[in-house]
Amino acid sequence: MTLGLSVTLKTPHTGEYEQPTGLFINNEFVKGVEGKTFEVINPTDETVITSVHEATEKDVDIAVAAARKAFEGPWKKESPENRGKLLYKLAELFEKNIDILAAVESLDNGKAISMAKGDVGMCAGTLRYYAGWADKIEGKVIETTNDTFNYTKKEPIGVCGQIIPWNFPLLMWAWKIGPAVAAGNVVVLKTAEQTPLSGLVAARLIKEAGFPPGVVNVLSGFGKVAGAAISSHMDIDKVAFTGSTIVGRQIMKAAASSNLKKVTLELGGKSPNIVFADADIDNAISWVNFGIFFNHGQCCCAGSRVYVQEEIYDKFIQKFKERATKNVVGDPFDTSTFQGPQVSQLQFDRVMSYIQHGKEAGATVETGGKRKGDKGYFIEPTIFSNVTEDMKIMQEEIFGPVCAISKFKTKEEAIKVGNTTNYGLAAAVHTSNLNTALEVSNALRAGTVWVNTYNTLHHQLPFGGYKESGIGRELGEAALENYVQTKTVSIRLGDALFG
Repeated sequence: MTLGLSVTLKTPHTGEYEQPTGLFINNEFVKGVEGKTFEVINPTDETVITSVHEATEKDVDIAVAAARKAFEGPWKKESPENRGKLLYKLAELFEKNIDILAAVESLDNGKAISMAKGDVGMCAGTLRYYAGWADKIEGKVIETTNDTFNYTKKEPIGVCGQIIPWNFPLLMWAWKIGPAVAAGNVVVLKTAEQTPLSGLVAARLIKEAGFPPGVVNVLSGFGKVAGAAISSHMDIDKVAFTGSTIVGRQIMKAAASSNLKKVTLELGGKSPNIVFADADIDNAISWVNFGIFFNHGQCCCAGSRVYVQEEIYDKFIQKFKERATKNVVGDPFDTSTFQGPQVSQLQFDRVMSYIQHGKEAGATVETGGKRKGDKGYFIEPTIFSNVTEDMKIMQEEIFGPVCAISKFKTKEEAIKVGNTTNYGLAAAVHTSNLNTALEVSNALRAGTVWVNTYNTLHHQLPFGGYKESGIGRELGEAALENYVQTKTVSIRLGDALFG
């Protein structure tokens, strides 16, 4: 690694390690053209971890040129079987390096170390899954008339710009790269400015796995500069983004006004978590707790709107409050920790402002509602009850450890309130009645509906949103459709002349 493009850091979980700080272009870490760097803040104690090189428009141009050269050169000649082998090798490297990848994720993001390890395991699973798909992307023969032979083939789109968020840095890295590469594309990926470190460590594994230069390029930079450059770049054929609905709109406009590049968006959510009176209440509370407080509430599909049938409302509130107070909030490197800090000062302030809004609107704070400690961006798990539909905390995505609870009477009312949002990413139903589970699941306008569980994502299952929660699907076979285009070939047989 070039001198000045790495730094020796230390994590409580692994000790010292070498952290890349450059931009990963053409299988090498390089300095940004303009020499800009930016600081990376530790959300646990608010100290500076290190500084990394910042990608500007010029660096995006260089990365795109490298990707285009790879796409038109060695990568085009790579067989689907070999693409799969490379992804499989990358999955193995993720498993081999699980401790350091998870530790850097916890250091950078504040994620509890146990959950960070779970994320790395899911990354390996995702990459291995798409390794298996690489040689199974097929067209078909279509019979029309006797004097023609017609077939379709699935071809890669080309250079794919990918912009990932800060809440699951490594997992989104794998979700984006896996299907794109399996389908034969090349990638220019921008990490979130809050959490660039783990993505750079993972980038080092790209070269180790044996990928040709330029196939995968990883840039650290800001959305308003590097992200905007990717969205509007005339030589990027497709852009994929995970993040807020507001930014998603901007990316879609930029894609349309540039070269009309293809777009997939996985955006925000305000997901309903509906608990019927006949549910196993202890089981429901366990999953509702996980549904909102998992990953510090920084989860696009978080079950932040909890609707409880009126017969069990008071009992549910009491039990849920008791359960939430057992969540261990603290040092991400303590193995007993469930909830670490919010990712940044900006996010901390945003969440606290929503808590204040809830209090001022007249909702009842059942537990939490305050900062925890005096160092780091920690917020107590917060439960609001007696929340009405018009309150800001019920309508807007908070993206923190805050949930709003309301009661309902009938199944029809549960469906109605469940759908009263502009979002449609996920939902959940808790009931012991199969008919209720199916009827409500089918009626909710959401891309994923969980029954008697929550946040149980799997790389084989498509994930994405209805309405303002996005366009297209991540994961499963469905994600491959984001990265291929269909070509029809029609061949005239015989020597018949037209007319």
